Amino acid sequence: MDLKFTVQTKIQKPVSEVFDAVYNPRKLTKYFTTGGADGPLDEGKTVMWTFNDDPEKPTTFPVKVHKVVKNKLIQFSWEASEGSYDLKTGTMPASAGYDTIVEMSFESLNPKETLVKIVEGKWRSTEAGLQGSYGNCQGWMHMSMCLKAYLEYSINLRKGSI
Repeated sequence: MDLKFTVQTKIQKPVSEVFDAVYNPRKLTKYFTTGGADGPLDEGKTVMWTFNDDPEKPTTFPVKVHKVVKNKLIQFSWEASEGSYDLKTGTMPASAGYDTIVEMSFESLNPKETLVKIVEGKWRSTEAGLQGSYGNCQGWMHMSMCLKAYLEYSINLRKGSI
């Protein structure tokens, strides 16, 4: 059995605005990729996401974009991590040698409200895979709350949080 999870958040903004805040690197860096994103999430591209939670040890992840349907879906893969992120040392778990698939869907509930669902899966069914999935589940829930705060209130929740 492959491990996967789903998180979801309702955002009080039109679907086009919510989708663009994830797709557009200039917006994504204002609430999530603290060290930048080197391009938009265009289908067939590999985009580098950098996180400067520890400015002395930035972490960069290649994001391999598989499918994009404007205002509906962004699907990508990235390298699975297995184990737990260490908050005290700021270290990421070692690479697991395989990718997980992330699907972000955007559903317009009405002209001023969007449901964002994030599904990530295909971790190996091991203790390390389970810990990696828990860590990413936390991360995506945090990201979705940061997205909501950025779009609804123009604030960056990540600033000073890690």
